Amino acid sequence: MIVITGAYGFIGSCLVQRLNEHGYRDIIVVDDFYKDKKEPNLSGKGIREWIHRDIFLPWFSKSAKYVDFVFHLGARTDTTSKDKQVFDTLNLNYSKEIWNTCSHVGVPLIYASSAATYGDGSHGYNDDHAGLSSLKPMNLYAESKHEFDLWAIAQKPAPPRWTGLKFFNVYGPNEYHKARMASVVWHGYKQIAENGMLKLFKSHKKGIADGEQKRDFIYVKDIADICIHFMVNECTNGIYNAGTGQARTFLDLGHALFRSLDMPAQIDFIPTPDSIRETYQYYTEAEMTKLRGSGYQNNFTSLEEGVTEYVRDFLLSGKYY
Repeated sequence: MIVITGAYGFIGSCLVQRLNEHGYRDIIVVDDFYKDKKEPNLSGKGIREWIHRDIFLPWFSKSAKYVDFVFHLGARTDTTSKDKQVFDTLNLNYSKEIWNTCSHVGVPLIYASSAATYGDGSHGYNDDHAGLSSLKPMNLYAESKHEFDLWAIAQKPAPPRWTGLKFFNVYGPNEYHKARMASVVWHGYKQIAENGMLKLFKSHKKGIADGEQKRDFIYVKDIADICIHFMVNECTNGIYNAGTGQARTFLDLGHALFRSLDMPAQIDFIPTPDSIRETYQYYTEAEMTKLRGSGYQNNFTSLEEGVTEYVRDFLLSGKYY
């Protein structure tokens, strides 16, 4: 029996589908199921039981002995929120409870961290534990993820196998509900479909041209495959980057979008909002040595391939994965 928290969401629902494709259907999904905008994300998938996140922790403390594996992907992910109490409750304390139960009963655990913990990138993007304490996240969401990472590596009682995955810039199907927090690919597609034009942020950093800001964009199916890799293989416990190791520009992404729609590129640049300008990341690129050293040898979906599949197989038809 596999437990997935955050299963109603973008990455969680894609992981459920990927597990189904690998023959796993004895799955417990955990989330806030009152948010009906996300209902299609799990429609038709092989699921054993649905448990609301508010009652999951007591259920888990009683039933953990029947659980084979936990994917803890549930979190408050709003990078602009200033409500520290919410992040402490959902991202930090809730995660600690799951960790402690997994440790006590001996259940393997994978949890979602974030590349946002790297802050402005001045300390690099190396997932070596020795450098974790020097990182300076730039928003409360990232701080909550970073605080849990530091707490996890300091614990003596620990799950028999555990992995923290620092997700980089994930895009792909099943993010319709995310609206403002959806990927640039989703927003870009919506803009092009409505106006025939894509708007990208101007650069406000010397030496970086408009549209040359770079991100490590990773297709959600690759993220699901990384998760399954750590479930089925006995790897060294710890925190790993989950990116592609190749930063691409927003202009690359924009041109891939227009090509997927067989349209000429029409790109305009707008000022980065003042509210996020000081915390805006101009570059992210995962150091992949540790993940590759764990035995993960799959090729990553290129930005062009991922955008094309996402647009043509899902966005144009409104389908879910």
